[in-house]
Amino acid sequence: MAFSMLQLFLLGALGPRLVDELGVSPATLGLTTTIGFGTAAVLSPLGGRVVDRVGPRRCLVALLLVSALALALIGSARSAGFLLAAVGVGGLPQALANPATNKAILAAVPPAARGRVTGTKQSGVQLGAFAAGLPLTALAGWVSWRGAVWTAAAAAVVAAAWAARALPADPPPKSVRAAWVPRGMIAWLAVFSLFLGCGIASVNTYVALYGTERLGFGPTAAGALVAVLGVTGIVGRVGWSKAAGRPERAVWLPGGLAAGAVAAALLLTASSSARVLVWLAAVAVGVFAVAANAVSMVLVLQRAAPGRAGQDSALVAAGFFAGFAAGPPLFGLFAATGRYGTGWLLVAAEFAVAGAVALVWAVRDRRREGVGG
Repeated sequence: MAFSMLQLFLLGALGPRLVDELGVSPATLGLTTTIGFGTAAVLSPLGGRVVDRVGPRRCLVALLLVSALALALIGSARSAGFLLAAVGVGGLPQALANPATNKAILAAVPPAARGRVTGTKQSGVQLGAFAAGLPLTALAGWVSWRGAVWTAAAAAVVAAAWAARALPADPPPKSVRAAWVPRGMIAWLAVFSLFLGCGIASVNTYVALYGTERLGFGPTAAGALVAVLGVTGIVGRVGWSKAAGRPERAVWLPGGLAAGAVAAALLLTASSSARVLVWLAAVAVGVFAVAANAVSMVLVLQRAAPGRAGQDSALVAAGFFAGFAAGPPLFGLFAATGRYGTGWLLVAAEFAVAGAVALVWAVRDRRREGVGG
Protein backbone atom coordinates (compact mmCIF):
# COMPACT_ATOMS: atom_id res chain seq x y z
CA MET A 1 0.00 0.00 0.00
CA ALA A 2 2.87 2.37 0.73
CA PHE A 3 4.49 1.85 -2.65
CA SER A 4 1.22 2.03 -4.59
CA MET A 5 0.95 5.78 -4.02
CA LEU A 6 4.49 6.73 -3.06
CA GLN A 7 5.12 8.47 -6.38
CA LEU A 8 2.33 10.98 -5.82
CA PHE A 9 3.34 11.75 -2.25
CA LEU A 10 6.88 12.31 -3.50
CA LEU A 11 5.67 14.72 -6.18
CA GLY A 12 3.79 16.68 -3.53
CA ALA A 13 6.66 16.72 -1.03
CA LEU A 14 9.26 17.54 -3.72
CA GLY A 15 6.95 20.02 -5.43
CA PRO A 16 9.06 23.11 -4.60
CA ARG A 17 12.17 21.46 -6.09
CA LEU A 18 10.30 20.34 -9.22
CA VAL A 19 8.93 23.83 -9.73
CA ASP A 20 12.47 25.23 -9.60
CA GLU A 21 14.41 22.61 -11.61
CA LEU A 22 11.92 21.44 -14.26
CA GLY A 23 9.99 24.68 -14.54
CA VAL A 24 6.78 22.88 -13.54
CA SER A 25 3.95 25.31 -12.82
CA PRO A 26 1.60 24.84 -9.85
CA ALA A 27 -1.18 23.88 -12.28
CA THR A 28 1.05 21.24 -13.92
CA LEU A 29 1.97 19.90 -10.50
CA GLY A 30 -1.73 19.35 -9.87
CA LEU A 31 -2.02 17.68 -13.28
CA THR A 32 0.43 14.98 -12.18
CA THR A 33 -2.10 13.90 -9.58
CA THR A 34 -4.88 14.04 -12.17
CA ILE A 35 -2.98 11.78 -14.57
CA GLY A 36 -2.01 9.28 -11.89
CA PHE A 37 -5.39 8.93 -10.27
CA GLY A 38 -7.33 9.30 -13.51
CA THR A 39 -5.45 6.28 -14.83
CA ALA A 40 -6.10 4.41 -11.58
CA ALA A 41 -9.82 5.26 -11.67
CA VAL A 42 -10.16 3.95 -15.23
CA LEU A 43 -8.17 0.77 -14.54
CA SER A 44 -9.64 -0.03 -11.10
CA PRO A 45 -12.72 -2.03 -12.25
CA LEU A 46 -10.50 -4.13 -14.51
CA GLY A 47 -7.91 -4.46 -11.75
CA GLY A 48 -10.52 -5.74 -9.32
CA ARG A 49 -11.62 -8.39 -11.77
CA VAL A 50 -8.01 -9.46 -12.39
CA VAL A 51 -7.42 -9.84 -8.64
CA ASP A 52 -10.57 -11.95 -8.21
CA ARG A 53 -9.42 -14.10 -11.12
CA VAL A 54 -5.66 -14.64 -10.60
CA GLY A 55 -5.19 -14.02 -6.85
CA PRO A 56 -3.59 -11.41 -4.62
CA ARG A 57 0.05 -12.58 -4.53
CA ARG A 58 0.60 -12.36 -8.27
CA CYS A 59 -1.05 -8.95 -8.32
CA LEU A 60 0.95 -7.60 -5.38
CA VAL A 61 4.26 -8.63 -6.97
CA ALA A 62 3.19 -6.96 -10.22
CA LEU A 63 2.14 -3.86 -8.26
CA LEU A 64 5.58 -3.49 -6.69
CA LEU A 65 7.49 -4.02 -9.94
CA VAL A 66 5.41 -1.48 -11.84
CA SER A 67 5.80 0.96 -8.93
CA ALA A 68 9.56 0.59 -9.25
CA LEU A 69 9.36 1.28 -12.98
CA ALA A 70 7.21 4.38 -12.50
CA LEU A 71 9.54 5.78 -9.84
CA ALA A 72 12.61 5.13 -11.99
CA LEU A 73 10.98 6.99 -14.90
CA ILE A 74 10.00 9.93 -12.67
CA GLY A 75 13.60 10.19 -11.48
CA SER A 76 14.72 10.31 -15.12
CA ALA A 77 12.26 13.03 -16.20
CA ARG A 78 13.74 16.02 -18.01
CA SER A 79 10.46 17.67 -19.00
CA ALA A 80 6.93 18.08 -17.75
CA GLY A 81 5.61 15.82 -20.53
CA PHE A 82 7.90 12.93 -19.61
CA LEU A 83 6.99 13.40 -15.95
CA LEU A 84 3.26 13.15 -16.71
CA ALA A 85 3.79 9.98 -18.78
CA ALA A 86 5.75 8.37 -15.93
CA VAL A 87 2.99 9.24 -13.48
CA GLY A 88 0.48 7.57 -15.81
CA VAL A 89 2.45 4.31 -15.53
CA GLY A 90 2.07 4.58 -11.75
CA GLY A 91 -1.71 4.44 -12.07
CA LEU A 92 -1.66 0.64 -12.48
CA PRO A 93 -0.25 -0.12 -8.99
CA GLN A 94 -2.92 2.12 -7.47
CA ALA A 95 -5.64 0.20 -9.31
CA LEU A 96 -4.39 -3.12 -7.93
CA ALA A 97 -3.62 -2.09 -4.35
CA ASN A 98 -6.98 -2.15 -2.56
CA PRO A 99 -8.46 -5.18 -4.37
CA ALA A 100 -5.33 -7.28 -3.84
CA THR A 101 -4.79 -6.40 -0.19
CA ASN A 102 -8.48 -6.70 0.71
CA LYS A 103 -8.67 -10.09 -0.99
CA ALA A 104 -5.64 -11.23 0.98
CA ILE A 105 -7.26 -10.13 4.25
CA LEU A 106 -10.47 -12.02 3.50
CA ALA A 107 -8.45 -15.15 2.75
CA ALA A 108 -6.13 -15.06 5.76
CA VAL A 109 -7.68 -13.02 8.62
CA PRO A 110 -10.56 -14.09 10.92
CA PRO A 111 -13.67 -11.86 10.68
CA ALA A 112 -13.26 -10.43 14.19
CA ALA A 113 -9.81 -9.05 13.36
CA ARG A 114 -10.48 -7.73 9.87
CA GLY A 115 -11.31 -4.18 10.92
CA ARG A 116 -8.03 -3.76 12.81
CA VAL A 117 -5.98 -5.45 10.10
CA THR A 118 -7.64 -3.40 7.36
CA GLY A 119 -6.79 -0.19 9.20
CA THR A 120 -3.20 -1.31 9.59
CA LYS A 121 -2.78 -2.13 5.92
CA GLN A 122 -4.55 1.10 4.85
CA SER A 123 -2.10 2.99 7.04
CA GLY A 124 0.60 1.78 4.67
CA VAL A 125 -0.48 4.56 2.32
CA GLN A 126 0.28 7.08 5.04
CA LEU A 127 3.58 5.34 5.74
CA GLY A 128 4.37 6.24 2.15
CA ALA A 129 3.38 9.85 2.85
CA PHE A 130 5.68 9.90 5.87
CA ALA A 131 8.55 8.41 3.86
CA ALA A 132 8.06 11.01 1.14
CA GLY A 133 7.68 13.92 3.51
CA LEU A 134 10.61 13.29 5.84
CA PRO A 135 13.40 10.79 5.04
CA LEU A 136 13.13 11.01 1.24
CA THR A 137 12.76 14.80 1.28
CA ALA A 138 15.82 15.02 3.55
CA LEU A 139 17.68 12.66 1.20
CA ALA A 140 16.73 14.91 -1.72
CA GLY A 141 18.42 17.82 0.05
CA TRP A 142 21.59 15.75 0.30
CA VAL A 143 21.84 13.81 -2.99
CA SER A 144 19.23 15.61 -5.19
CA TRP A 145 15.56 14.91 -5.72
CA ARG A 146 16.36 12.42 -8.50
CA GLY A 147 18.54 10.37 -6.17
CA ALA A 148 15.73 10.25 -3.61
CA VAL A 149 13.22 8.99 -6.19
CA TRP A 150 15.64 6.37 -7.53
CA THR A 151 16.23 5.17 -3.96
CA ALA A 152 12.49 4.62 -3.61
CA ALA A 153 12.47 2.68 -6.91
CA ALA A 154 15.21 0.35 -5.65
CA ALA A 155 13.27 -0.24 -2.43
CA ALA A 156 10.21 -1.26 -4.47
CA VAL A 157 12.26 -3.89 -6.31
CA VAL A 158 13.44 -5.31 -2.98
CA ALA A 159 9.84 -5.38 -1.72
CA ALA A 160 8.73 -7.27 -4.87
CA ALA A 161 11.37 -9.93 -4.30
CA TRP A 162 10.23 -10.30 -0.70
CA ALA A 163 6.54 -10.53 -1.68
CA ALA A 164 7.23 -13.25 -4.25
CA ARG A 165 8.86 -15.42 -1.55
CA ALA A 166 6.83 -14.60 1.57
CA LEU A 167 3.17 -14.32 0.56
CA PRO A 168 0.93 -17.41 0.47
CA ALA A 169 0.48 -19.03 -2.92
CA ASP A 170 -2.56 -18.04 -4.97
CA PRO A 171 -5.27 -20.56 -5.87
CA PRO A 172 -5.55 -21.57 -9.55
CA PRO A 173 -7.03 -18.81 -11.74
CA LYS A 174 -10.82 -18.93 -11.99
CA SER A 175 -13.53 -17.25 -14.00
CA VAL A 176 -15.48 -14.49 -12.24
CA ARG A 177 -18.55 -12.55 -13.25
CA ALA A 178 -17.68 -8.96 -14.15
CA ALA A 179 -19.16 -6.05 -12.17
CA TRP A 180 -18.53 -2.69 -13.85
CA VAL A 181 -21.19 -0.49 -12.19
CA PRO A 182 -21.41 0.00 -8.40
CA ARG A 183 -24.77 -0.78 -6.80
CA GLY A 184 -26.32 -0.43 -3.36
CA MET A 185 -23.88 0.37 -0.56
CA ILE A 186 -20.94 0.19 -2.98
CA ALA A 187 -22.46 3.03 -5.04
CA TRP A 188 -22.95 5.22 -1.94
CA LEU A 189 -19.40 4.59 -0.80
CA ALA A 190 -18.06 5.34 -4.28
CA VAL A 191 -19.75 8.76 -4.29
CA PHE A 192 -18.59 9.45 -0.73
CA SER A 193 -15.06 8.50 -1.75
CA LEU A 194 -15.22 10.75 -4.82
CA PHE A 195 -15.70 13.94 -2.77
CA LEU A 196 -13.42 12.75 0.02
CA GLY A 197 -10.68 12.10 -2.52
CA CYS A 198 -11.09 15.58 -4.06
CA GLY A 199 -10.29 17.19 -0.71
CA ILE A 200 -7.50 14.87 0.42
CA ALA A 201 -5.69 15.07 -2.92
CA SER A 202 -5.75 18.86 -2.87
CA VAL A 203 -4.17 18.89 0.59
CA ASN A 204 -1.56 16.26 -0.33
CA THR A 205 -0.57 18.04 -3.52
CA TYR A 206 -0.50 21.66 -2.40
CA VAL A 207 0.12 21.86 1.34
CA ALA A 208 3.92 21.83 0.90
CA LEU A 209 3.79 24.49 -1.82
CA TYR A 210 1.42 26.53 0.36
CA GLY A 211 3.96 26.30 3.17
CA THR A 212 6.77 27.71 1.02
CA GLU A 213 4.79 30.32 -0.93
CA ARG A 214 2.50 31.70 1.78
CA LEU A 215 3.86 30.71 5.19
CA GLY A 216 7.58 31.25 4.62
CA PHE A 217 8.68 27.63 5.24
CA GLY A 218 11.83 26.17 3.70
CA PRO A 219 11.54 23.09 1.44
CA THR A 220 12.36 20.64 4.26
CA ALA A 221 9.87 22.14 6.71
CA ALA A 222 7.22 22.23 3.99
CA GLY A 223 7.88 18.57 3.21
CA ALA A 224 7.47 17.82 6.92
CA LEU A 225 3.82 18.88 6.59
CA VAL A 226 3.33 15.87 4.30
CA ALA A 227 5.12 13.71 6.88
CA VAL A 228 2.69 14.91 9.57
CA LEU A 229 -0.19 13.88 7.31
CA GLY A 230 1.45 10.48 7.04
CA VAL A 231 1.98 9.87 10.75
CA THR A 232 -1.44 11.08 11.87
CA GLY A 233 -3.06 9.23 9.01
CA ILE A 234 -1.54 5.99 10.28
CA VAL A 235 -2.88 6.60 13.78
CA GLY A 236 -6.30 7.60 12.49
CA ARG A 237 -6.66 4.70 10.09
CA VAL A 238 -5.67 2.07 12.64
CA GLY A 239 -7.79 3.54 15.43
CA TRP A 240 -10.97 4.32 13.48
CA SER A 241 -10.84 1.06 11.50
CA LYS A 242 -10.66 -0.89 14.73
CA ALA A 243 -13.73 1.02 15.94
CA ALA A 244 -15.45 0.19 12.63
CA GLY A 245 -15.06 -3.51 13.39
CA ARG A 246 -18.52 -3.28 14.95
CA PRO A 247 -20.91 -3.05 11.95
CA GLU A 248 -23.58 -1.06 13.81
CA ARG A 249 -20.98 1.64 14.52
CA ALA A 250 -19.23 1.49 11.15
CA VAL A 251 -22.17 2.91 9.18
CA TRP A 252 -22.03 6.21 11.10
CA LEU A 253 -18.28 6.73 11.09
CA PRO A 254 -17.77 8.04 7.52
CA GLY A 255 -20.15 10.97 8.08
CA GLY A 256 -18.63 11.85 11.44
CA LEU A 257 -15.08 11.68 10.12
CA ALA A 258 -16.03 13.89 7.18
CA ALA A 259 -17.32 16.51 9.63
CA GLY A 260 -13.92 16.49 11.34
CA ALA A 261 -12.30 16.90 7.93
CA VAL A 262 -14.38 20.05 7.29
CA ALA A 263 -12.97 21.53 10.50
CA ALA A 264 -9.45 20.64 9.34
CA ALA A 265 -9.93 22.47 6.04
CA LEU A 266 -11.18 25.56 7.89
CA LEU A 267 -8.02 25.47 10.01
CA LEU A 268 -6.00 25.57 6.80
CA THR A 269 -7.94 28.66 5.74
CA ALA A 270 -7.16 30.35 9.05
CA SER A 271 -3.47 29.38 8.98
CA SER A 272 -2.62 32.27 6.65
CA SER A 273 -3.09 34.54 9.67
CA ALA A 274 -1.60 32.19 12.27
CA ARG A 275 0.77 29.73 10.61
CA VAL A 276 0.97 27.41 13.62
CA LEU A 277 -2.57 26.36 12.67
CA VAL A 278 -1.24 24.65 9.54
CA TRP A 279 0.32 21.97 11.74
CA LEU A 280 -2.95 21.41 13.61
CA ALA A 281 -4.74 21.27 10.28
CA ALA A 282 -2.33 18.64 8.96
CA VAL A 283 -2.94 16.54 12.06
CA ALA A 284 -6.71 16.86 11.69
CA VAL A 285 -6.68 15.96 7.98
CA GLY A 286 -4.76 12.79 8.83
CA VAL A 287 -6.92 11.81 11.80
CA PHE A 288 -10.27 12.46 10.13
CA ALA A 289 -10.18 12.74 6.33
CA VAL A 290 -7.48 10.18 5.62
CA ALA A 291 -8.93 7.74 8.17
CA ALA A 292 -12.37 7.94 6.55
CA ASN A 293 -11.09 6.14 3.46
CA ALA A 294 -9.90 3.21 5.58
CA VAL A 295 -13.30 2.96 7.28
CA SER A 296 -14.99 2.76 3.88
CA MET A 297 -12.79 -0.25 3.06
CA VAL A 298 -13.81 -1.92 6.33
CA LEU A 299 -17.44 -1.50 5.25
CA VAL A 300 -16.65 -3.09 1.88
CA LEU A 301 -15.11 -6.14 3.56
CA GLN A 302 -18.10 -6.45 5.89
CA ARG A 303 -20.62 -6.44 3.06
CA ALA A 304 -18.85 -7.50 -0.14
CA ALA A 305 -20.74 -9.96 -2.33
CA PRO A 306 -19.32 -13.51 -2.15
CA GLY A 307 -16.38 -13.91 -4.51
CA ARG A 308 -16.44 -10.23 -5.50
CA ALA A 309 -14.39 -8.56 -2.77
CA GLY A 310 -11.78 -7.53 -5.29
CA GLN A 311 -14.27 -5.94 -7.67
CA ASP A 312 -16.32 -4.25 -4.93
CA SER A 313 -13.12 -2.84 -3.41
CA ALA A 314 -12.03 -1.63 -6.84
CA LEU A 315 -15.32 0.16 -7.56
CA VAL A 316 -15.12 2.11 -4.29
CA ALA A 317 -11.44 2.82 -4.93
CA ALA A 318 -12.32 4.05 -8.43
CA GLY A 319 -14.53 6.74 -6.88
CA PHE A 320 -11.71 7.74 -4.53
CA PHE A 321 -9.19 7.87 -7.37
CA ALA A 322 -11.57 9.91 -9.54
CA GLY A 323 -11.72 12.42 -6.69
CA PHE A 324 -7.94 12.48 -6.50
CA ALA A 325 -7.86 13.17 -10.24
CA ALA A 326 -10.43 15.98 -10.11
CA GLY A 327 -9.49 17.80 -6.89
CA PRO A 328 -5.96 19.14 -7.53
CA PRO A 329 -6.69 20.77 -10.93
CA LEU A 330 -9.59 22.66 -9.38
CA PHE A 331 -7.41 23.73 -6.46
CA GLY A 332 -4.60 24.57 -8.86
CA LEU A 333 -6.73 27.29 -10.44
CA PHE A 334 -6.63 29.12 -7.11
CA ALA A 335 -3.01 28.24 -6.27
CA ALA A 336 -1.81 29.65 -9.60
CA THR A 337 -3.15 33.07 -8.61
CA GLY A 338 -2.16 32.81 -4.95
CA ARG A 339 -5.73 32.40 -3.65
CA TYR A 340 -4.97 29.55 -1.29
CA GLY A 341 -7.64 30.63 1.20
CA THR A 342 -10.36 30.19 -1.42
CA GLY A 343 -8.87 26.83 -2.35
CA TRP A 344 -9.05 25.59 1.25
CA LEU A 345 -12.71 26.70 1.41
CA LEU A 346 -13.33 24.57 -1.69
CA VAL A 347 -11.74 21.63 0.13
CA ALA A 348 -14.05 22.23 3.12
CA ALA A 349 -17.04 22.17 0.77
CA GLU A 350 -15.88 18.88 -0.79
CA PHE A 351 -15.55 17.27 2.63
CA ALA A 352 -19.00 18.61 3.57
CA VAL A 353 -20.61 17.00 0.53
CA ALA A 354 -18.88 13.70 1.34
CA GLY A 355 -20.24 13.88 4.88
CA ALA A 356 -23.77 14.59 3.66
CA VAL A 357 -23.67 11.60 1.30
CA ALA A 358 -22.41 9.33 4.09
CA LEU A 359 -25.04 10.44 6.59
CA VAL A 360 -27.92 10.06 4.10
CA TRP A 361 -26.77 6.54 3.31
CA ALA A 362 -26.37 5.68 7.01
CA VAL A 363 -29.91 6.83 7.80
CA ARG A 364 -31.34 4.85 4.86
CA ASP A 365 -29.35 1.79 5.83
CA ARG A 366 -30.52 1.87 9.45
CA ARG A 367 -34.11 2.31 8.35
CA ARG A 368 -33.79 -0.64 6.00
CA GLU A 369 -32.28 -2.74 8.80
CA GLY A 370 -35.16 -1.72 11.07
CA VAL A 371 -37.73 -2.78 8.51
CA GLY A 372 -35.89 -6.02 7.87
CA GLY A 373 -35.67 -6.71 11.58
